[in-house]
Order: sequence, then C-alpha cells, then structure tokens
Amino acid sequence: MIKNILLSIALLATFVAFPQEKKIQALVGGTLIDGFGSTPIKNSVIIIEGEKIKTVGNIENTPIPSNAEIISTEGMTVLPGLWDMHVHTMINGHADYDHWDKTYPPLFKDVIMPASAHQLLMAGVTSARDLGAPLEASISVRDAINKGEIPGATLYVSGPFIQHEPYPGTEDFRWGVTGAEDGRKKIRKLAAAGVDLIKLIDQDQMTMEELKAVVDEAHKNKLKVVAHGHRPEEIRRGLLVGVDCFEHTGLSSAPEYPKDIMDMIKERTAQMNKGPLFWCPTVEGLYNYEYLRDNPEKLDNDSWHLGLPDSVITDIRNSFAHPDRLPYFQLTPSRRPTLQTKVKQLLDAGVVLLVGTDSGIPMKFHSQSTWNELDVWVNEFGIDPMYAIRAATYWPALWMGVADEVGTITPGKYADIIAVDGDVLRYISLLQDVDLVIKHGKRYK
Repeated sequence: MIKNILLSIALLATFVAFPQEKKIQALVGGTLIDGFGSTPIKNSVIIIEGEKIKTVGNIENTPIPSNAEIISTEGMTVLPGLWDMHVHTMINGHADYDHWDKTYPPLFKDVIMPASAHQLLMAGVTSARDLGAPLEASISVRDAINKGEIPGATLYVSGPFIQHEPYPGTEDFRWGVTGAEDGRKKIRKLAAAGVDLIKLIDQDQMTMEELKAVVDEAHKNKLKVVAHGHRPEEIRRGLLVGVDCFEHTGLSSAPEYPKDIMDMIKERTAQMNKGPLFWCPTVEGLYNYEYLRDNPEKLDNDSWHLGLPDSVITDIRNSFAHPDRLPYFQLTPSRRPTLQTKVKQLLDAGVVLLVGTDSGIPMKFHSQSTWNELDVWVNEFGIDPMYAIRAATYWPALWMGVADEVGTITPGKYADIIAVDGDVLRYISLLQDVDLVIKHGKRYK
C-alpha cells in the first residue's frame, strides 16, 4: 500500500518536473502588419510557442525550430486579430426588437450569445466589447470563452445598459437610475459582479448629479465608461463628466456637429494629460442600408447561421422579408449623407477613432459587420487603411488596458493572429474572407 503511494508520488513529481512541451508553430512567408503602423515586414516569420508569440522576424534573420509546424502564409497579409469595439451578442440581425426581447431571453446565455461570439471569431474578430446584455449571461459567456469551454472572440462585457429609465420589458438588460446614490449602487453592483466596463445611454435624460455619480463611481472602481453620442446634449454632458469613449455618430439628420460641441471636443483633445479622446462611430449599419435594401442577396450568406437553431434562423430571416419597410431605417436616407462629414470633423479635431459596428442590429450580422465597417472607412470615407487597421487592433487593446497582452504581433503577447490572401492595405475588403484565424495560439480556421 505504502509502496504504491510512494510510486504515485514519484510519478506525479516526474510529471511536474517534466511538463509537456508547448506546441510550436511557424507562420512563414506572409507580409506582416504588426499593428504599430510601421512599414509591413515582407517574407515574415512568426514563431508561436503554446499560447504566445515567441519570435517575430523574416526568413533571413529568424531560424525556424526543427519541431515547428510550418504554416505557409506566402502571398497573404498577416495581422493582429481584429477587435470590434461595439457589438451586441444578445441580438443577431432580427428586425423586430420587441418580438426578440419577449421571445429569446431564455436562449441568450446558452445559444444566442455563444453563437454571436463564435461568428465574430470566425470572421477574424478575436476580441470585442459587448455593450449591453443581461448581467449573469454576459459574465457566464465571457468566462466560458476565457476558460476555453466554448469558441468565441474574447469578450469585454458591460452587462446591462445604464440609463434614466428602462424601456418596458427590458429591465433585465437595462437598468434605470433614480437619483445619484441609486446610480452609485448600481455601478457598485456591476463592479462586484466583474464587468469590464460601463455602458451609459440617454445620459441627456439624467440629472447632472446622477450622471456624475455614475461616471465617478465607475472610475473609482477602475471601470471605463462608454456613452452614446447620438444627440448633442449627450455629447455635451458626456464631455463634462469625463466619459472615456463615445459611441455612434448620431441618429439625427443634422448635417454636422454644432460648433459648441466641436469646441468642447477640441478643448478635450488638447488636454494631453488626459490621453486621447476615443470615439467609436459605428457607421456601416446606416451607410450600407440603402445598398443592402436594393441588393438583398448578401442576406442569403449563411455565415450568420453558425450556432443558431433552424427555428431562430427562420425567424430572423422572416423579420426582414421586406427590407424597405423596416421602421428602424426609415430616416437613414437623410442621415447617411451626414456620416462622412461628422467622422471628418472628429478626425480633424484630433479624436482617435475605434472600429465598432453595432453588429446585431437589424440585418447586421456578427459574421459580416466588422469588415464592412473597415470597408466604408477606407473606400468611402478615404481613411488611410493603416489607420483603419490600427483602429481595429492597436488602439482597442490600449483602450481596454490589455495592450501588454494583445493588439499587436509582438514577442510575449498572446498569439491572436489572422491572415488573408492578398494585400489588405490595397484591398481592405479582402477581410470579408479571412483565411487563417489563430487565437491564443489555437487555430480555429
């Protein structure tokens, strides 16, 4: 008996002393965009050991270990895994929110949200901010992905929206604030539950005392705050209380941001001690609507079916049987011409833009939205493609406070890497068909 126990201890000690070797992979031959914005590296070599990047170089200066699995990236662009800084995993393109919110909450945690996260990953989005969902489901899905129990983009979750008053029937994922102390209590509850950030909307309907209490309490708990920028007063108040990032370019058809707001933005961007002012414009959902309405063939792409039951797929598809009739988009033709002007105003004022999509809104899917956003930025708005790529890699990781772990292809960081056949800097739309997806060293595609 004792002899057997001693033998077991010896075997355990042997296992501890000699751990299993980490898998070695070598990505060889591609043009590397590392995320820092410098000239791409031709004939690149990236050595991955286990979950992390071991070495970055080129064929001439980087030896390839003899035991490495060689993955050819010749003729491809290799870049950090993309981030989408504004997604809604609890919805997936359904055009009737009232029906969706009444029907599908029981499926959010185990079906809908995991499917959304998996679709993001397969589209080359290895990290995302999930802005607005039931608290327990948000934490559960995020943690299951982080533990490797289900596949998906790494999620940074806000849990419920914080607003003045929740819309009827949405109280599970929209928390109202009634007074400054109530706002503080709700932020403390979210912080204790482990959310990664706070999502604030309709802040122009709050009192300034409530709004300041929410933002101050979030910052006290080391949580950043993102806030809607649809309406001018939302922006004014958000700037006054120090929110950390604005979302959207506005639902109004006003041709540009008012002068007083631009003056406030410029004053804020001039305060370098506070760091950059970040903004997530989410333009593609509105910008592409009319084309999608008149050319609905893209809706037949089945990439958004991944992980969803047939009954849900059918329900989603039926909800936009008549794309031209959707109430959500009826004002879009008047709003669309304002988008480029507002984005240019923000850029000219020194704002740092982040790629985010609002994916999950009607007819906008997690499997397609991110590359569409990049495409609009580059091919419609004339934004430099390297700026756009950094807005989907380097800057999001920095904003989220994880730049020492992801966001660039750098030795020591997690191997979140994608590759696509062709030159992405010349043809950004190639990202619609990502050929290689590696997250934390594991190949998913």
